Amino acid sequence: MFEKMSVFLQGELTGTCEDYRLLENMNKLTSLKYMEMKDISINISRNLQDLNNKYASLQPYLDQINQIEDQVSSLEQAAYKMDAYSKKLEARFKKLEKR
Repeated sequence: MFEKMSVFLQGELTGTCEDYRLLENMNKLTSLKYMEMKDISINISRNLQDLNNKYASLQPYLDQINQIEDQVSSLEQAAYKMDAYSKKLEARFKKLEKR
């Protein structure tokens, strides 16, 4: 009976030791995965900072583009007004020609 109890306890302890080894391996793998994720996040952060710096260097040009766009819009409005005015003048001229 003592032998069987000894075998049983040894089996229980072996199972527990295996469980702890498995847990240790899982912790090591998790730690490695977190290190990989840390490296990836550092690279992403660095790339994002580079993009922000590039955007900041382009900002004056983007502002100029916005100003040009505003100026083109106002020129377009002026062209529409001139077109409408020239059509009115043409209509007046034709009316005066008919007299």
